[in-house]
Amino acid sequence: MGKLFFGDNLYVLRDEIKNESVDLIYLDPPFNSKRDYNLLFKTPKGHDSDAQITAFEDTWHWGEQAEREFAEILHQSNTDVSEMIQSFRSFLKESDMMAYLVMMANRLLELHRVLKPKGSLYLHCDPTASHYLKIVLDTVFGAENYLNEIIWKRSGSHGGAKRWGPLHDTIFFYSKNSNITWNKVFEKYDESYLDNFYRFSDERGRYRLVTLTGAGTRTGDSGKPWRGVDPTTAGRHWAVPLGALQTIADKKTIQKSSTQRKLDLLDSAGLIYWPLKGSVPQQKRYMDEAEGVSIQDVITDILPISSQAAERLGYPTQKPLALLERIIEASSNKGDVVLDPFCGCGTAVHAAQALGREWIGIDITHLAISLIEKRMRDAFPKIVFEVHGTPMDFEGARNLAERDKYQFQWWACSLVNAQPYHGKKKGSDGGIDGLIFFQDDNSGVKKIIVSVKGSEHVSVTMVKDLIATVEREKAAVGLFVTLAEPTRPMTTEAVSARFYHSPNGDVPKIQILTISDLLSGKAKPQYFDVSAGLHNFKKAKIEEKRADQGQLL
Repeated sequence: MGKLFFGDNLYVLRDEIKNESVDLIYLDPPFNSKRDYNLLFKTPKGHDSDAQITAFEDTWHWGEQAEREFAEILHQSNTDVSEMIQSFRSFLKESDMMAYLVMMANRLLELHRVLKPKGSLYLHCDPTASHYLKIVLDTVFGAENYLNEIIWKRSGSHGGAKRWGPLHDTIFFYSKNSNITWNKVFEKYDESYLDNFYRFSDERGRYRLVTLTGAGTRTGDSGKPWRGVDPTTAGRHWAVPLGALQTIADKKTIQKSSTQRKLDLLDSAGLIYWPLKGSVPQQKRYMDEAEGVSIQDVITDILPISSQAAERLGYPTQKPLALLERIIEASSNKGDVVLDPFCGCGTAVHAAQALGREWIGIDITHLAISLIEKRMRDAFPKIVFEVHGTPMDFEGARNLAERDKYQFQWWACSLVNAQPYHGKKKGSDGGIDGLIFFQDDNSGVKKIIVSVKGSEHVSVTMVKDLIATVEREKAAVGLFVTLAEPTRPMTTEAVSARFYHSPNGDVPKIQILTISDLLSGKAKPQYFDVSAGLHNFKKAKIEEKRADQGQLL
């Protein structure tokens, strides 16, 4: 079963994830690129496109949190890491980059702890901090456990101001020990390869020629002549392809056969090419037998997600599903546990579910958690998974409201299936915390304004403000979502706004919904929507071939 955690991954890892319990870790942390990544929701034509929020701020600064985590690293048992992080501070001082590396070092120590002995870790980054991260990884995992620097070409072309155009991301591949889980994964041959190597054809199809001998002489069967050809004269021996034999003979026959008999079997099956007299015969390897080329450390065959791609959900930095599937197939088996501690919009956990793995996803924003919940239920209609850290009752909701106003607003919007909203800057939302788009007739898309209040004290003025906002925005309905119970004057004011007249029936123009009633199911927004939510969120495609893997047993 999958598990989704809302919270700081450092504390989730420490409190919730056991030692050596994870088979594969993939992490795509913020790159310290000093950018704010805005998330654009699906917006119906004709409505304002400013319905956006900052998904995460990829900017780090030295402060109390960084100082606290730096001290934690100094007092943990891995003295190599302690010395490394002190050396970094001597060089980088209390810079933004130092704050970022402290954050990463602390979390990589925890990730090393939870990884099984045969497990692997893939860290996805860009050149902004990759040179520093490589040193951190070498220190935490051991330089001897570094396996690959994988290059993913993420862009077809990119202009650079007085520099070479940046086209790639880096993925560092580390193991915990030398004995790791590894499966052969193949990528398709490109057309130029097929044209260059599969140059021959017969009635069976296109084929290439492959040598039947190996370097060095042998004294056994593999060194003896066959059909007048003696490999020893060329300093070689017969090397019969087992894979080809297995397609024409059973295991018992193969085991009992001499090298010469095995070559006879291949010849009788038409799998040997005889050139001019005096030349050494070769194997015919047909194109339909080719599995492809083993995956390489430069990935050019998986394209970035285009603006029109069906899998695109609008989340910044979203990676292609095929990229994560390749990593998970190579370094884990069915039933293994895959962990993504910076899970964003959930591509890694989606790929894990599709491939029959168990999974754990962690993210520090409720926005990401709510998007992943929706994505997984859209893609896998029968799925069952756990969500931890999000409010499940009134006390949990109140605690979240006290800790983080914006996370509470995003969570409250998810209760009414609204997309969160704020303007260009936090606090400039114009009285709008969320939006719902719906359609109840053929005249076009209508809008619902959502106002969220996490304070213990609410007043009639707040309802009047919502009424004014609904009028200003020419919205059909306003939802007042409140942690506190509304006063009688508030209820009276809401009723005074009267009704929105829908072709399917009247609904209150202003609706007051308490968090308690929404959590218990006693209340829900009232409106008619013939589009069934089509205009609100981008929807993940159903995994038709794999949708039956909704629950891992």
